[in-house]
Amino acid sequence: MSTPGRTSLARALTLGLLPLLSALPLLSACADKDVPVSIHGVNYSGEIFRYAIVDPGNKDNHGGGELIDPYAAGGTMCCYELPRRWRPGIRVRVDATYWLPRKADGSLPEMQQTQVLDVPAYADGKPGELWVLRGADGTLALVSSDLQPDHPGWPGKVKGWPVPSLAARRARSDAHIRHAEGGVRLWEKLIAQMQRAPLEHATQVWDAERKTDPKAFSDYAGPDDARFQAYLRTDYARLLAESKNKVDQLKKERP
Repeated sequence: MSTPGRTSLARALTLGLLPLLSALPLLSACADKDVPVSIHGVNYSGEIFRYAIVDPGNKDNHGGGELIDPYAAGGTMCCYELPRRWRPGIRVRVDATYWLPRKADGSLPEMQQTQVLDVPAYADGKPGELWVLRGADGTLALVSSDLQPDHPGWPGKVKGWPVPSLAARRARSDAHIRHAEGGVRLWEKLIAQMQRAPLEHATQVWDAERKTDPKAFSDYAGPDDARFQAYLRTDYARLLAESKNKVDQLKKERP
């Protein structure tokens, strides 16, 4: 037969533990609650790439939509929710779009790519930022990590940021050269117009600039001012020389 003192003590201990025991399910629920993480895209392929991610079990949980150039990385996007604790079977659907090289008719073939991928085990035991990776062969992969691809502890199979191929670097360089050559043609065209019809061209420039800024060219009397026309010729010649130098420099730097 228990003594009254012991019965009171047991009752007190039980009553004291009940609030703690009742709180355990709440603590467990908090531990399992999903947490938002940032999203990044990295493109190791030579094709322009766009991605969006969706939780197959909850369409309200989605993110992405960023366009990423070949051999490039996107910015930081918010957000996608991952379980606080990793478990096998966490899946993410990646909806990707990529574009093949432009055809002779100028069209750019658009290709769709969808994969449902397992989220690998969290590198640090907690959900890190979610990285959507497009490999050089076009395959998609996921990494959950707060580290970046160039960090020694990066858990992804491919280490480091994308490195453009020689062909890609030459293509990019050629695009810059074509753009700079367009500047050369522009200034040559304007110089020719000043030679052919100086007053007509000067008037067009005068009217266009004064429409947006009434005080433009306030140092000159008007488009028929010889000093204004001389200014245009000098400025065009300067810009033409700069454009030619730019083209020469880009050609020297071409891979």
